[in-house]
Amino acid sequence: MSYPQVVRVYCTYQDPDYESPWQSLAPRGSTGSGVIVGRNRILTGAHVVANATFLQVQKPSDPDKAVAKILAISHDSDLALLEVEDPSFTRGVRPAQIGNLPRLRDEVAVAGYPVGGDEVSITEGVVSRIEVQRYEHSQRHLLAVTVDAAINEGNSGGPVFHKGKVVGIAFQALPDAENIGEMVPAPLIRRFVDGVAQGRAPHVPGFGIGTQTIENPALRDWLGMRQGESGILVTAIQYGTTAWQRLQKGDVILALDGMRIANNGTVRYRGRFRCQFDVVVGDHFVGDHVRARVLRDGKRINVVMEMAKMAYLVPRYELDRKPSWFTFGGLVFQRLNAEYLRIWGENWWEKAPKEFLHLYYQGDRTEERQEVVVLAQVLADQVNVGYEHFQNDAILEANGRKVRDLRDLVAVVDSSLEAVVLKTSSGGTILLDARAARQSRDRIHKQYRVPADRSDDLR
Repeated sequence: MSYPQVVRVYCTYQDPDYESPWQSLAPRGSTGSGVIVGRNRILTGAHVVANATFLQVQKPSDPDKAVAKILAISHDSDLALLEVEDPSFTRGVRPAQIGNLPRLRDEVAVAGYPVGGDEVSITEGVVSRIEVQRYEHSQRHLLAVTVDAAINEGNSGGPVFHKGKVVGIAFQALPDAENIGEMVPAPLIRRFVDGVAQGRAPHVPGFGIGTQTIENPALRDWLGMRQGESGILVTAIQYGTTAWQRLQKGDVILALDGMRIANNGTVRYRGRFRCQFDVVVGDHFVGDHVRARVLRDGKRINVVMEMAKMAYLVPRYELDRKPSWFTFGGLVFQRLNAEYLRIWGENWWEKAPKEFLHLYYQGDRTEERQEVVVLAQVLADQVNVGYEHFQNDAILEANGRKVRDLRDLVAVVDSSLEAVVLKTSSGGTILLDARAARQSRDRIHKQYRVPADRSDDLR
């Protein structure tokens, strides 16, 4: 069976340089796959076009490439919708239709352009697993489908067909496994495409809670649960998320979105699949309302929550945007995020400072601390002598005030007339004479070729 809707995507991208955040790394090129889903509309993976500066697409029937642009992108669900500038690009090609969530053992075909050839490659397999998985691109835990068909470099972003309809977009291969890959399933694709048509935000919302399973019967008794009741215990709530000011630590969520939660934290999704309870976020847009049945202080109550964007103390990704940074007296401050942690290279989750990794995995976002501000570099100068060893230290206080986020730190520094006193997470104290630090700005910027004292978003 031929698939004329399958296209190759050529991407030129330029990633930010988080070691020198005022500049970017050299442009690079990559290829991926996509599928025509409408007039001059191509569906592909967000990771295929992340940080793109120039995009082209190519049909299997035409050697010429056409220029495209990103119409919408959801890094959360690793999906992107491209628009081709040439109005005749999709002429004569019937757009692929989006199907439904497949069943286990359904036969599927993965179509795309893996490296090493110019023709469409088709690999066939069956659906072997349907459950919540961690998406490598966004680090979100969302519904995914595992297939035992090869997904190789260049294949990514390509469609997965079942009975002639698109039931998934290939997005990652499983490490340490042969010919096994994962795809973004049809429900997430349909939600994304329909959301673009409706003008909805592309983000996948998140509950923003930490949880603990309640498989121990003694714990269930202590929580006041009745015989036959099951649920999940809330242990943390992230500021500004769906659950903020709606749920409380110590709540037991008995049911969510009409689905009963088992003591191991799973639900029967769509009546067929046993998945983690947060699978339901993929069915909703930001702004939707979700009902939860909650056990709180011995009472069973209904809680209605408005779905909000997911927010972490340490963001899991920051793509298609420039880093936020601020310099003062040769000290360079940034926000801690996953992109910054990747400075430590492959296996950064083992090599990065243990404090940063703890904040990444376990840190709670609160009203008082919404970001982790890091002293990322010390541009050596007479004004900051003796502070070099504080590089990669988190800033807790500025002039006796807890630092809420990077913008908050900038406000404190900008308003300081005499001294700027910073307290670090290692217990250190940094003091800069405000006047001397400001006088050093032009000298330091010229020496280190820094174009300004802050990123555009902090002006």
